[in-house]
Amino acid sequence: MAYDVIVIGSGPGGYVAAIRASQLGLKTAVVERESLGGICLNWGCIPTKALLKSAQVAEYIQHSKDYGITVGDSSVDFGAVIKRSRGAADKMSKGVTFLLKKNKVDVIMGTGKLKSKGQVEVTDKDGKVAVHEAKHILLATGARSRELPNLKIDGKTVIGYREAMNLPKQPKSMIVVGSGAIGVEFAYFYHSLGTKVTIVEFMPRIVPVEDEDISKELEKIYKKKGIEIMTNASVEAVEKKGDGVKAKVKTASGEVFLEADVVLSAIGITANIENLGLEALGVKTDKGKVLVDAYYQTNVPGIYAFGDMVPGQALAHVASKEGIVCVEAIAYNEKKYAHKPTPINYNNVPGCTFCAPEIASVGYTEKQAKEAGYEVKVGKFPFTASGKAVGAGATEGFVKVIFDAKYGEWLGTHMIGANVTEAIEQTVTARTLETTWQEVLNSIHPHPTMSESVKDAIEVAYGEAIHL
Repeated sequence: MAYDVIVIGSGPGGYVAAIRASQLGLKTAVVERESLGGICLNWGCIPTKALLKSAQVAEYIQHSKDYGITVGDSSVDFGAVIKRSRGAADKMSKGVTFLLKKNKVDVIMGTGKLKSKGQVEVTDKDGKVAVHEAKHILLATGARSRELPNLKIDGKTVIGYREAMNLPKQPKSMIVVGSGAIGVEFAYFYHSLGTKVTIVEFMPRIVPVEDEDISKELEKIYKKKGIEIMTNASVEAVEKKGDGVKAKVKTASGEVFLEADVVLSAIGITANIENLGLEALGVKTDKGKVLVDAYYQTNVPGIYAFGDMVPGQALAHVASKEGIVCVEAIAYNEKKYAHKPTPINYNNVPGCTFCAPEIASVGYTEKQAKEAGYEVKVGKFPFTASGKAVGAGATEGFVKVIFDAKYGEWLGTHMIGANVTEAIEQTVTARTLETTWQEVLNSIHPHPTMSESVKDAIEVAYGEAIHL
């Protein structure tokens, strides 16, 4: 078959790009080797949120007396929790199937690779090979769990995020290596269901990409919950011991040994760029990523890449937007679309971590802003002073805003608290529109809400605090 566009990979970057390409009048196909929706819908974003909701419900039950409700004996049906999560993933994957069909995108099941310029070779599950032609070939093959030489994932004693979502039984104890989004989310999930959890982080603080105040707050909250945290530490070796594992951990004060049922490796991801035919066509890569321009064109005309396989934030919403920018640029160059897309501003990408409490951030941290030469005004508003948070019994955390003292530019926002991932978009849109602090304060915020705490934090920054 001959197409205008073939997308290899149907994750949140691939299927979104395919649909947008078809909407713009380009004959489009998507190649997928496993499940439509990719890792995000099947083994990442969606099923993990279902797991985390079960953990939240368990916490509500454990603290029901705080709300004036007495609950009898309760127990965790781990199998049912996993089953609910898989059901959510299956439902969303079927939704992607429907959307692709609705938008007239052909689905080709099999493993795709570049055969030559303008040709994609697809091998199906039975080994049958077919070659499809396309003027534009888009690579969106995502990433997988990263492995360290001394921490090989075997799926049993050392597991990755995929196995963590589908364990046959709940472990009594777990060592989580790495405290990025994947690590702290699974730490919260398993701890809430009763697993003894220890986090081992190589860096001096957990969630190290976040503002330092966020890291300190989450560590304080997690330790209060009973999660053990070891920073400036690394797992040097893991050996099987009985039905569990024994891990040698290097710390600043010497070596210690930890025992647990299982080790979860959450040290990041590795892009899926192998066996795609990149080398044969001369597609440039660097440090395990495909190099692209602002519109995701590689150095080889007609071949594009986006999502986790290119430099930048490895986030589902980033991949989706990159895919849209890519195909809109293609359509614009072919006179099928009237607007040249605006390249992504990677300093205005929201990051969300769905632990409890949640973390949401965008823009500069306080340290980054100062290192960039800004004189800053910083405002911090705790949820203990929020009427909505007090009423909801969710007073952990705060909102922190950072502004340029000279011009009032909104440099960044960092939040930790209940449902803060739903409130970060206010900052993203405001920064896109180059909104100043005065304009935000001139906008009426609904009360009582958690999101109005952003306004309250800005008032603190400029010495106009009413509620603190």
